[in-house]
Amino acid sequence: MQTYEFYATPENGTIKIPEQYKYKVTSVVKVIILEQKTSLNSGVKPTSQRKSDLLLFPTITTNGWKFSREDANER
Repeated sequence: MQTYEFYATPENGTIKIPEQYKYKVTSVVKVIILEQKTSLNSGVKPTSQRKSDLLLFPTITTNGWKFSREDANER
């Protein structure tokens, strides 16, 4: 399965495939719609898609983890 990601604004229920993917997509496709609340015309990429934020502010959930400073320094 090949994946292509792009932003589009539906027009009368139709989403157009961008030219760079138009001829690559020639078989049956599975469509998953993730609606963005940020306007595409604003020039700002939606926050959930900023890769730089993922690199600068990584988070992990540590609920239920038991560890000490000594355990961390051993590794």
